[in-house]
Amino acid sequence: MPEIRQNLVTKDWVVIATERAKRPEDFKKKEKSSEQLQEYEKNCPFCPGNEISMSPEETLRVDRNGKWQVRLIPNKFPALSRVGERIRTVQGIKRQLTGVGLHEVVIETPLHNMTTALLPYKDVCDIISSYKLRYNEMINDKRVEMIIIFKNHGEAAGTSLIHPHSQIVATPVVPSQVRERFNDAQKYFDENFECVFCKILCEELSEGTRIVTETKHFVAFIPYAALSPFHCWIYPRRHYSSFGDISEEEVSDFALNLHTTLKKYYYGLDNPDFNYVIRSAPTDLKNLDFFHWYLSIVPRLTKTAGFELGSGMFINSSLPENDAKFLREAKILG
Repeated sequence: MPEIRQNLVTKDWVVIATERAKRPEDFKKKEKSSEQLQEYEKNCPFCPGNEISMSPEETLRVDRNGKWQVRLIPNKFPALSRVGERIRTVQGIKRQLTGVGLHEVVIETPLHNMTTALLPYKDVCDIISSYKLRYNEMINDKRVEMIIIFKNHGEAAGTSLIHPHSQIVATPVVPSQVRERFNDAQKYFDENFECVFCKILCEELSEGTRIVTETKHFVAFIPYAALSPFHCWIYPRRHYSSFGDISEEEVSDFALNLHTTLKKYYYGLDNPDFNYVIRSAPTDLKNLDFFHWYLSIVPRLTKTAGFELGSGMFINSSLPENDAKFLREAKILG
């Protein structure tokens, strides 16, 4: 019989469709690209040699052996403008806010044909360190209320350029979805005198059936009420609400956990398209008892259809316990 599970963090109800559940291996990428990518692409704005003419401005650079390893640049087509003041206006039913903020691209490697899962571990450490540095610089911008770090990998995930990259967007407003989750987390804390994220992590570790990757400071697991197949969360074991407060030791360990988990996706599911996003507290809120930052990975293995749009509920055609076991046992190379 199908189960309807509730995700304690999102408050979403999820139909775990056991009657039509697929085996984890059924979600492997069916179509593989026959295109052989080269290390360098002459028309790619992110490849070495093209950066001066196509993207000369930098906000951060990580060099190694005299060459850049990671570059952060303003997005050429930003969602928000770096110039201007944050101004709110109200006219009757119209609410408006000037579209100011920051939108940057993190070029993760000089190699055009690489993917995060196959990068050397040290390179992933450089990426996470770059996230932290820019996060803590952006947080000082008085116009900024929320900083979102995310990666789109593959066409189904919304990427427009193949060269490995992620993005950082600093917005002048806290989105309603984030506010709702904050309110729910605070309500849970007020009623239960504990952090809902810490509670979930404790129970997941105790049960063990949905754990994917454990490292010293971080745990990757498939949530009990995962919204979609192989949806994964990576939680820090230490309770803190702002990603910007991650320590240097935790940066290295977070890179290890994320790198290992992405490798399991790469080898277990044949390099699926995915999005990941770091969910952190709004910039003016720190040291919160009720919120715990984390990273969410959503492989793009299924599509949202009419039921989800009409009901606000999700249908997951894969058992979270089976997905976690499959990834946990996936054989990775290197």
